[in-house]
Amino acid sequence: MRQILVIGAGKSTAALIAYLLDNSKKENLHITIGDLNLEQAIKLCNNHEQATAIHLDIFDTESRQSAIKQADIVISMLPARFHIEVARDCIKFKKSLVTASYVSKEMQALDKEAKENGLIFMNEIGVDPGIDHMSAMQVINRIKDEGGKILMFESFTGGLVAPESDSNLWNYKFTWNPRNVVVAGQGGTAEFLQEGKFKYIPYHRLFRRTEFLNIEDYGRFEGYANRNSLDYKSIYGLEDILTLFRGTIRRVGFSRAWNMFVQLGMTDDSYQLHDSENMSYRDFVNSFLPYSPTDTVELKLRHNLKIDQDDIMWNKLEELDIFNADKKIGIEHATPAQALQKILSDKWTLAEDDKDMIVMYHKFGYELNGERKQIDSTMVHIGKDQTHTAMAKTVGLPVGIATLAILNKKITTPGVQIPITREVYEPILKELESHGIVFNEKVAEYLGYNPFGAVGN
Repeated sequence: MRQILVIGAGKSTAALIAYLLDNSKKENLHITIGDLNLEQAIKLCNNHEQATAIHLDIFDTESRQSAIKQADIVISMLPARFHIEVARDCIKFKKSLVTASYVSKEMQALDKEAKENGLIFMNEIGVDPGIDHMSAMQVINRIKDEGGKILMFESFTGGLVAPESDSNLWNYKFTWNPRNVVVAGQGGTAEFLQEGKFKYIPYHRLFRRTEFLNIEDYGRFEGYANRNSLDYKSIYGLEDILTLFRGTIRRVGFSRAWNMFVQLGMTDDSYQLHDSENMSYRDFVNSFLPYSPTDTVELKLRHNLKIDQDDIMWNKLEELDIFNADKKIGIEHATPAQALQKILSDKWTLAEDDKDMIVMYHKFGYELNGERKQIDSTMVHIGKDQTHTAMAKTVGLPVGIATLAILNKKITTPGVQIPITREVYEPILKELESHGIVFNEKVAEYLGYNPFGAVGN
């Protein structure tokens, strides 16, 4: 029986484990799920005869290496910063590795050793990164095969709440790690290309430079820039491209409202608040505002952000109960970002029967036989409930499919890699279609970079 070790039993792991267990008899698999929370690992096993849960502390070298040594292939569903410990052990014990996270410098440094040992270290094989890479490369290579030249590539992905569960003024709920949402955009200035010109958006301007997107049957969305789109010139083989932009999707109006927190400093994660454990939500807001012996917190905030009383921005703040003097942050030594996350989690956590939604949108502009054309490719996938989310499915399924493809020697190229080769993306995208993860393409008039949809300065 072939042994698969899955390290980490978090939210995105449920769909992965379900997929592996569904294929366990046919593929002769035994799945071991290791996590610090043994109870959660046991739950994911679902009493299946070909699954075992173990307590695994990633910082306990002996137990970690013991589990890895017994596996035929390892899947790490840990937070990205912990993959490297697993990866080094995989080199030591000659095991291939699959993760859904971005390739770190430390991971890339293992490429030579992975190749020398004939190991496949597949990374960025979730949804974003993952399905975005595969679906983009499939179209890019098709255009190139026909003799076309790529002029524009724009790509947007968003984890959102489904329309039927969209019940707040922000049109948003947490569908993945809330911390990543709160600190989004802080890793560095957004860099991209528009019509051959290098463009930059610093963090304090990020949420006021958005682009509108229309997706059939789902309406209008907005996108803000990801950190560095320029890396994808070489990754995707787009060295001569004029426009290259990758971004994050939200419902229209979210970014403008989120910018209030950015301007106040509430998303800062670089220092700790004093006495945050006993700080009320109202105290938290007030701590970012000037002192006044007479003005209320509400009045100071409106003046500071120049918000009229009848502005929807004000209603959005009130909806969060952010001025409540009785609710406590309740976290020792919290950073502003951690305190804000606590406040938002009260209102934005998915209810048991809530459904989430993954939205992906690619725009390809190209020239073929002297004619300029455009393809718009969209994918929308809606989850079932709070547990069986679209996010978990679109992260977990590609990880599971890639793992079996490596085990079955359908993917054979060794080294640290991401899913941008035909060997990888063609079979995975085909199988994802059978699970309802499908891209719809439309031919559109090529107009160059977003001539009508940009807002902000």
